[in-house]
Parts: sequence; C-alpha cells; structure tokens
Amino acid sequence: MEIVGYLASILIGVSLGLIGGGGSILTVPVLVYLFGVEPVLATGYSLFIVGTTSLVGALPKYRDGMVNLKTAVIFGIPSILAVYATRAWLVPIIPNPVFSLGGLEVTKAMFLLGIFAFLMVFASFSMIRSKNADPETAETMPQKFNYPMILLEGTVVGILTGLVGAGGGFLIIPALVLFSKLPMKQAVGTSLLIIAAKSLFGFLGDLSNYKMDWTLLFSVTILAIAGIILGNVLSRKINGDKLKKAFGWFVLVMGIYILLKEFYWGK
Repeated sequence: MEIVGYLASILIGVSLGLIGGGGSILTVPVLVYLFGVEPVLATGYSLFIVGTTSLVGALPKYRDGMVNLKTAVIFGIPSILAVYATRAWLVPIIPNPVFSLGGLEVTKAMFLLGIFAFLMVFASFSMIRSKNADPETAETMPQKFNYPMILLEGTVVGILTGLVGAGGGFLIIPALVLFSKLPMKQAVGTSLLIIAAKSLFGFLGDLSNYKMDWTLLFSVTILAIAGIILGNVLSRKINGDKLKKAFGWFVLVMGIYILLKEFYWGK
C-alpha cells in the first residue's frame, strides 16, 4: 500500500500543476488510507505537503506574470490568520467523540473526514459543471476588488483549510475571478501562492500540538513536487477543461467512498 501511496503522491502534484487545485483533495485520503496516518494528524500533514508543493508550482507562474501579488495579499491575510487559529486552537478543543446520533458515535476523526468528504462532493460538482468565460473578455476586464466578499471568502477558506487540510483551490479560483476580476490563468497562479502561504502558516499551528513523522512528510512532499513540475509541463499539452471534468468525477467517487466507509461500511 505504501508503494501505491508514493505513486499517488506524484498525482497530488500533477493535479496542482494541471488545474491549480485538487492536490489536497487527494492528499488526506492518500495519507489516511494508504499510509495509515491518523485522520486528524493527516489534515496537518496535508497542509505542509500541499503548501510546499504549491509554493514550488507558483514560482514559474510568477516568472510568467501569472501571479497577482496585490490580490494574493488581500485574499491571503484573512486566510492565513483563520487557518493558523483553527489549527492552533480550534482543532485541539474539538471533543472526541463529537456527538452521538442514534446508535452512531461520531468520533473526531470521523467528523473531520465527513466534512472533508462533503467538501470533495461539493468540489466535484464545481469541476464537472465548470464553464470557462470567454478569454478575450476576461483579459480585458478591469480589475476591481469586492473587499468585503474577498475578506469573507478568505476567512471561510482559511477555516475550512484548518479543519480538513484542504488548500481550497476550487473555492479560491472562482472567488478571484468573481471578486477580483482576475483572468483565469492569473487566478490559477495567484491561487497557488495563496494556498502555499496559508497552508504553511497553518502547519505552524500544529507543531506544538503533534509529533511529526518528518521522513514521511519529506518523502511525500518531494514526490508531489516532482508531480507539480510534470503537471506544469503537461498543462501546455493537455486540454484543461476535459481534464478538470474527469478529475471532478474521480473526486466525486472518492468523496462518496469516504462517506460510505466512515459512516456505513465501517460500522
């Protein structure tokens, strides 16, 4: 299973390189089901892996002018504060079990995986049904910031990232297009930088709460970095729309599988 896990680690990076998101959707299931990492800890590991990989992926996009630093700062600050606070103070105080429903006792691990699975299902629909705006129109639209919505969305994404270890690219990219009027390609590059900053700051909130397996962390991260380099190369040759929809279907199946495994088959 570990060999499959290491192969899947490459796919984490490939996903980020090809479509600017989706890496964290794979990371937590890979860590939990292939490497046997405890789910709460896996959400923290995911922050380090996705954050480091996204930072490497953002560098070439920055060189190509595909990262809007002003937008990254405005969106990133509330996200960073929210994710750090969530990992440092909120996650440790979540009770275990969280609650009981009928004869079902929902543990802390089940609760976080349940949120993650619902997030996967939601993300899959946004990827499957995605429609690109006309690129000519997008490029000529003047940039205009909807500050209240950007701050709100940044905070919400930060809390979700802190709870389930997901970078939230599938939430960030639409927000940047809608509320910051960024062209799609620039939104993808800017999203990678935001994901990197908030994920790595969020991971710092875990350092005092958990003992880290640095060997596993660095092994998966190095493979994911190799994947994002490969993904950046493939993104110039593969139709992004078709790939995004195919990945969306995969994420939908994975989300349903996790829900069934945690709340039905496992009981």
